[in-house]
Amino acid sequence: SRSSALASKATGYPIARVAAKIAVGRTLDEIPNAVTRMTTAAFEPALDYCVVKIPRWPFDKFPTGDRRIGTQMKATGEVMAIDRSYEAALQKAVRSLENNRGSLLWEDPSWAEGEIDLSGDDDRLWKMAAVLRRGMSAREVSRRTWIDPWFTRAMERIVEMERRLLSEDLTPRLLRSAKRLGFSDAQIGTLADRLPEQVRALRREWGLRPVYKMVDTCAGEFEAFTPYFYSTYDQENEAPALGGDRAVVLGSGPIRIGQGIEFDYCSVHAAWALQALGAKSIMINSNPETVSTDFDTSDRLYFEPLDEESVRDIIENEAVPLPAGGAVSQEAAEARLEVPGGAAASRIGNAHVLPPPAIVQFGGQTAINLSQLLGVAGLPLLGSSASAIDTASDRGRFEDLAARLGVPQPPAGVARSVEDALQVVGNIGYPVLVRPSYVLGGRAMEIVQNASELVRYFGRAMEAAPGQSILIDRYLEGIEVEVDAVCDGEDVLIPGVMEHIERAGVHSGDSMAVYPALALTTDEVETIVDYTARLGRGLDVRGLMNIQYVITGGGAYRSMGRGPREGGESRVYALEVNPRASRTIPFISKATGVPMVRIAIGVMQGRSIVEQGYRPGLVRRSGLVAVKAPVFSMSKLTGVDTFLGPEMKSTGEVMGVDRDYGAAVAKALIAAGLEFPEDGGILLSIADRDKAESLSLVRALAERGRRLIATPGTAAMIDSLGIPVREVAKQLRGHPNVLDAIEDGSVSAVVNTVTGDRVTLQDGFMIRRTCAERRVPCFTSLDTARAAVESLSGGRGLYNVMRMEEYLRRQ
Repeated sequence: SRSSALASKATGYPIARVAAKIAVGRTLDEIPNAVTRMTTAAFEPALDYCVVKIPRWPFDKFPTGDRRIGTQMKATGEVMAIDRSYEAALQKAVRSLENNRGSLLWEDPSWAEGEIDLSGDDDRLWKMAAVLRRGMSAREVSRRTWIDPWFTRAMERIVEMERRLLSEDLTPRLLRSAKRLGFSDAQIGTLADRLPEQVRALRREWGLRPVYKMVDTCAGEFEAFTPYFYSTYDQENEAPALGGDRAVVLGSGPIRIGQGIEFDYCSVHAAWALQALGAKSIMINSNPETVSTDFDTSDRLYFEPLDEESVRDIIENEAVPLPAGGAVSQEAAEARLEVPGGAAASRIGNAHVLPPPAIVQFGGQTAINLSQLLGVAGLPLLGSSASAIDTASDRGRFEDLAARLGVPQPPAGVARSVEDALQVVGNIGYPVLVRPSYVLGGRAMEIVQNASELVRYFGRAMEAAPGQSILIDRYLEGIEVEVDAVCDGEDVLIPGVMEHIERAGVHSGDSMAVYPALALTTDEVETIVDYTARLGRGLDVRGLMNIQYVITGGGAYRSMGRGPREGGESRVYALEVNPRASRTIPFISKATGVPMVRIAIGVMQGRSIVEQGYRPGLVRRSGLVAVKAPVFSMSKLTGVDTFLGPEMKSTGEVMGVDRDYGAAVAKALIAAGLEFPEDGGILLSIADRDKAESLSLVRALAERGRRLIATPGTAAMIDSLGIPVREVAKQLRGHPNVLDAIEDGSVSAVVNTVTGDRVTLQDGFMIRRTCAERRVPCFTSLDTARAAVESLSGGRGLYNVMRMEEYLRRQ
């Protein structure tokens, strides 16, 4: 169960490993404890610490969703924190969530007026702290919430410390007490009217540094060999610096929409690649669901929040001290030589030390957001520099670079206010794509058609990324293409070009992606390869990068199954560059057999692409077709619209592989639960602007003998083609209507495209929500629906089933 992984990580007792050995005939007393190497699995774990798990809910992505917490699971992931007290572990877990709360100090502005509702929702923890600040007793909080008084009294102790930090002068004793209750430097600074860096400086001055304790399964009774640590404010440090050639791999934190298990794949393979090259890997992560937090994945694991304070403390703990005279020791000199461009002596406090370099490329936006902070603190990065990362993320700097390199971009601008935004749009025209910088998963991203929508969505974008500029691009409808590449500063290796089935406007995480790009012309592919090489060299990328392109013009848009488009002149635009791993790295690595993460680590360790045995440029196209399809969890998130747009909504993905395009699509759709079932009617409700384009889809369904059901406008269009259709009323127009048709089981799949009209949008929302709750496949993009219909011909009977290794050998 989900709690098995949590219990394993919380105790250090490997439940799955022990269960597997029991399954093949071993008994508990015959299975050695890998942690102590003295006891057996028959010894139950003993804990001298406290563990707190908090779910990670997706309501920052779905502000209209039902936030109530009940018997229906709604979390997309979770975090875990370890410390010597419940209060400290709780506050550490809150910091690990990586939402806009930051700490227990956060309060919603609406709580300033009226009574705070303590009923169960995702903000209940913060509401409890808020009412305690306003004078409610812990006993009364327990009475209203039915939460055991032990927990509410602990929250009361946290609030009491807040009051002390507000009212008393900061002393070594008060600061130590606050740190032992889990207060971060930022929290203490807010309450004591200091900057976080000033609090950090005071800690150093007063000798207040965290120490690291081992998770050993035996509460210190036996010697342990587990490289698995947590921080606390105590006396003895059990994690002396590893020294030698080493690097810190920053994980990706809790699984949430936009940042899922794909980044854990990258972190784990990075740790393994470092070890294969003779370097030690130091992992930092807070997610108990991941392989990266298995204690035997890396040479050392720190189960800590991925925030600036925790990461800096760990890197400083792992720093190798230099002699007092400033001369570099032999060990430090070797380490510096073995980590090119990464290791350099730093000044931490009054000491000259050699800290391990941090790798930020594999932890998604979580790690990327830390790159600037680590750079400012003078700590080294391994791979692309903080400046390269900032250039790719800063719209003005990136536009200048792309212009110098001759890489076209859509007309765009940057705004920090609504007035700026209106001026930008006045120059580039509607429709536009509005999005914050430094966010992942298309959070608060929207296609805007007019000024009133621009004003509304601009405010949401500002909330999603406070203090950051808002990017405004002219929206270009065309074929969207994605490329993952490795760059060593000179040469670029591209394992393959991926084409999205859905045209631009659907977030890449929600799009179906196909390798190789079957509908692109040779010239288009060559242009993409050329632009990718220019951007990699121009940004001085050292490691992985992901680039998204849109292709406009060219031949008429058509199915990938029919090969490259013909006729017409096309143009390739670069939409964005991310100098880090993307969520498609596992997909393209498995589809092509090219170990992207391993090559990237080699580059970071000073080995060029050529030295690793690869020829720069585009890898020869495989004989396989691989299709990535998104997986959604909409049935669990009531009140959330399921239509596909520029903001990511999927919670996972699947992959279909075959030698035939139709069969690969069929495999992916069946695995994702998005196929057209072989029986039952197909309900169509098509927006007016999409009706002409939907004709080919309607004819294809009719040719395959499918029974068609449609709303009035769509039914009239189908009837004009001479195709039989059953008309049903819209939701607000009586019975039987579209919802009745879905609920009575006569509909097995729905095609419903979105219009901007408010009443029609409400009708469509009810159709899509009913599909989600009845688990009926619902296609909101004609491109996805067309691919699904084509897969009916590719057919289940044409499957080729074999091991992945065999596929790759035969390509």
